Amino acid sequence: MTKRVAGKIVVVVGAGQTPGETIGNGAAIAQLFAREGATVLCVDRIAERARQTADGIAADAIAGETAAASAVSSMAADITNAADCARIVEEARRRHGRLDILVNNVGIGGGGDAPAHRIEEEVFDRILDVNLKGMWRTIKAVLPVMREQEGGAIVNISSLAAMSGATQLAYEVSKAAVNRLTTHVAQSNARYGIRANAIMMGFMDTPMAVSGIAAATGRATAAVRAERDAMVPLRRRMGTGHDTAYAALFLASDEARFITGEILRVDGGMGLGLG
Repeated sequence: MTKRVAGKIVVVVGAGQTPGETIGNGAAIAQLFAREGATVLCVDRIAERARQTADGIAADAIAGETAAASAVSSMAADITNAADCARIVEEARRRHGRLDILVNNVGIGGGGDAPAHRIEEEVFDRILDVNLKGMWRTIKAVLPVMREQEGGAIVNISSLAAMSGATQLAYEVSKAAVNRLTTHVAQSNARYGIRANAIMMGFMDTPMAVSGIAAATGRATAAVRAERDAMVPLRRRMGTGHDTAYAALFLASDEARFITGEILRVDGGMGLGLG
């Protein structure tokens, strides 16, 4: 079977693995794209985390699961810094000559996020700066290259919180804005052969979500996991980073060559009653 992104140069922003019991979205995406034939540049704010993901992919290559260990590399970059975002694109072109796919996986929550009557302005600004402006910065940096190439695919990781919620104003607004950013980019770049889509995730069993909530609330990880599982209609079980990865792979691959501006729910049915 032909590998689904064979020969593609892919940048996964937020490829580092947050410590925890399960795999995160970014690491799962980077691993799957490599196994499907792509050359992957793993980017994370924390250099060691990006390197760990790349090393895991290189180990897969040695085991015969990916094409070659040379097909993966890593770098540190902070998407709240426009110069770092430009450097990501420069490094991809320097190392590989082009950039075919950008996956924007960085996102934060918590940290003082609250309803509208309680949230502090600095918290609102920080979350919007990372979750929305960070994606815009990387997209702004990559678009000239993709326009010059007359093609490319962008996949943004959003959340069902874009449509529902009442406790985390900044996170909810940021993800709603990511969806509109995605459709804007799709509309304004279709004539250049550039596609942009987003994945709107429901409850996922990732370290940032489950372990993060457990640490923030002082509860056991198992209790948080069980509570979240019970709220998912499909089999009463959360999705995993691998579910996010397979959705991203489809949207980035040529199988989705006629799909752009799509906001794809990957949520086990949680959003069915939300519109």
